[in-house]
Amino acid sequence: MHVEFTITRTDLRRALLLLAVAAVAMIALSGCKDDAGDKEQGRTLGGYERLVAQQPSQTMGYSPSRNTANFWIKTWSKPGKLSYVYLQNGSGDLIGYYVFKGLPVPYCVSLTPPDQVNGRGDYGVVRKAPAVDGVYYGEGDCSRYYGIDATTNSYVEYTAGLGINVLIYDQPLPNHPNVKPLGHTRIDKDGKPVTE
Repeated sequence: MHVEFTITRTDLRRALLLLAVAAVAMIALSGCKDDAGDKEQGRTLGGYERLVAQQPSQTMGYSPSRNTANFWIKTWSKPGKLSYVYLQNGSGDLIGYYVFKGLPVPYCVSLTPPDQVNGRGDYGVVRKAPAVDGVYYGEGDCSRYYGIDATTNSYVEYTAGLGINVLIYDQPLPNHPNVKPLGHTRIDKDGKPVTE
């Protein structure tokens, strides 16, 4: 079957006219702005630039923050490194401890991005992304932690807050023999983790 299409000059003019009208409309609509908002933003930016010129930020020859962050990386990047997690009540008394392989992880940490963008460019809509278990979560509960028990490899979970402070060390605390283990692992008299 063979079909022929014929485009007349009139059809071509109409198509070009429609394209021109669409282009003019897009340009006109893209020029729409919120003048009041632009003025506010301009004032804010101008104020910021003026303050930066008057009070520039200082620079450092050494960064103690970077040094401490690098120390944290060196400490916790070792596979099998144990963490000693002590729970402290509002009165300052240690009420118990856990011994974990690695650091405890808060529920608000994720291995995948928490959001996804649907659409492109300025028209994209940010939505929650599904978690690795295929369900959607809220913002995450940063007061709930989980970890791997040091001697049994069992899952352990605890909640901080509500008067409970968490103290994390890379070595057991000396001189606290009466603090009871809360997980399956306890610290023996030589400071070594053993199964409870």
